[in-house]
This record gives sequence, C-alpha cells and structure tokens, in this order.
Amino acid sequence: MPAWLSVRAPQRHNKSDACLTYSTTLEDVDYVQPVEAVVPGVRGRVLGVLARVETELTIRTVSRLAGASVQQTATVIAELVSLGMVTRRDAGSSALVGLERENAAVGAVLALAQVGERVLERLRDSARDIEPQPASLIVFGSFARGDARLTSDLDVLAVRPIGLSPDDATWLDSLGQWESIARRIVGNPLHMFVVSQEEVQALMRRRSGPWRAIAAEGITLVGSSLSSRASVAS
Repeated sequence: MPAWLSVRAPQRHNKSDACLTYSTTLEDVDYVQPVEAVVPGVRGRVLGVLARVETELTIRTVSRLAGASVQQTATVIAELVSLGMVTRRDAGSSALVGLERENAAVGAVLALAQVGERVLERLRDSARDIEPQPASLIVFGSFARGDARLTSDLDVLAVRPIGLSPDDATWLDSLGQWESIARRIVGNPLHMFVVSQEEVQALMRRRSGPWRAIAAEGITLVGSSLSSRASVAS
C-alpha cells in the first residue's frame, strides 16, 4: 500500500464557536503538480508540462517550463517518443512535441494531471451515503481554489440538519465513516468543522473571520451552498 495511504485514527475535540472538529494526519500529495509528485526527475517535469497544455511546444519551451536543460529535455523526449507517448514533428528549424493522447500510458498521465477534479467527484459521490444528509457539506480553502500543495489540508465544513442533536449517534457514525473514506481518497491531512444551521448563520453575520470567504470559494458536495446561507443571514 502506498505510504500516503497510511493513516492515523481521527481525533475529535471541541473548538470555539461550538464547532466539532475532525483531524487526521497523512503523508501529503501535491495537487498542483501531481504528475511531477509521482513521476520523479526530469521525466516527470516534462510529462507534467505536456499534460497541462493541448498544443504542441518546442523542446526549448518545454525545457524552460520544466526547469531542465535543453539537453536533458531532448533526451527525455526522445525516450518518450520511443515509447509512443510523445509525438515529434519538424517545423522549420525547430521540432514541435506533444503528448500522444490516444496512447494508453498517456491516458494514465492525463488522469493523474486531473486528479484534483476526480477527487472532488469521488468526495461528492461518497458523501451521498451520509445519513442523515448534511444541510451543507462544503470543501473550502486550497482544495476549493485549486492550489493544494504538499502542505495543504483538505478543509471541510459540515452543517447539521435542523433539529438534529450534535450527539446523534447515527449522524456521528455516518459522518465519521465518510471522513475515513475522504482521507483515503485525498491523501492529505483532513480537517472537518461541524456546526448547526443556526451557528453558521450567526457566524456569517460577523464582519471579520473566514466565513464570508468560505461562502465565496467553497465547493458544495451535498446540500445547499454556503453563499445561499450567507444571503439568508444578511
């Protein structure tokens, strides 16, 4: 099993604003440059550059974007051409290169490059099994902005349904199961903040604090968006 899948048991403790917090610690995954994080060296950097563009590039441009010498880049590209993963064609005095997107191995590279989007899809799918359903379950912070790096946590806000006790055993067990699944999907540390609907509306009426930013940038997995709750609270 990959090292980044090994986990510690979740911890729950009370914090300010009566928030229930779940925290887990994992080895980290870079979601901005996932190809480079998995494929080491110049080869990973070259594949990462080519995976992020759909147009052909000159070897010199790939070299600059990958932070490698032209000679290193040319050597790696020649290897990838021999593997059928990269196409190369002459254009005047330059050579243009790009990924062969019909290649099966390239398909795996492209899937890795888009892992952030796939993570959110899987989090959303698994969240549909939480019972009872949260009024809102929202990813915010660096994962929502698309700039999660090695040191980034997955930040999640869960809003309890109206009338549900914070100690409801079914709710805590179901939410805890989802949290366990989510931390395995993501690989980075996960912090989940749980509040009631009344609490979140009161928190968003504050002039300071992170709640308005969460409403603006948050990605809703299930339930209603925080921005709609912010308009109710205004």
